[in-house]
Amino acid sequence: MPEAQTIKGSDGVSRCWWCGNDPLYVDYHDREWGMPVDDDRRLFEKMCLEGFQAGLSWITILRKREAFRKAFCQFDFEQVARFSATKIERLVQDVNIVRHRGKIESTVNNAKRAIAMIEEFGSLAAFYWNYEPSRTPVIRKRSEIAAKTDESIAMSKDLKRRGWSFVGPTTCYALMQATGIVNDHLKGCHAWAIVDRARRDFTRPA
Repeated sequence: MPEAQTIKGSDGVSRCWWCGNDPLYVDYHDREWGMPVDDDRRLFEKMCLEGFQAGLSWITILRKREAFRKAFCQFDFEQVARFSATKIERLVQDVNIVRHRGKIESTVNNAKRAIAMIEEFGSLAAFYWNYEPSRTPVIRKRSEIAAKTDESIAMSKDLKRRGWSFVGPTTCYALMQATGIVNDHLKGCHAWAIVDRARRDFTRPA
């Protein structure tokens, strides 16, 4: 039996297969995934959550996202960078988030690295968008979607060199997909054209 590429929801709209019919997931797919992002706090949040997602399903992270935002001060990296060992210990005990000490400590570390990066590049957005591919292929089959690319491998190496953690090539590519640095909606998905238009109208950060 051939692999489904898109699915049609109860509203008759064709979407990428991965969002299924969960309302939270569908809303994330329709309104957020792939839309260009240049806000530094949102980019920091995305990278942190992609790191927390490693080994888990993204819907698990989505369901906990508001708890993550509360736990990490809405991902204000200036505040997160000042988290004490006592604060980290409290987060390890917080049942509302993913209680992985390494990932929690990584978030605090990466907040410090984010501040340094902004001092160097002016914004996180300027750094991340520098890895936008010169050409983004149109994806027609789910088998064509990459787990990592040359650009995400290069981004990962650069971030690790600057002291970031939990930023492997797959995590970096997931960030690129989620924030519109690439458009990995399937061509048969209704959101492909929306994201394509948003990307064409988007002013890349300098």
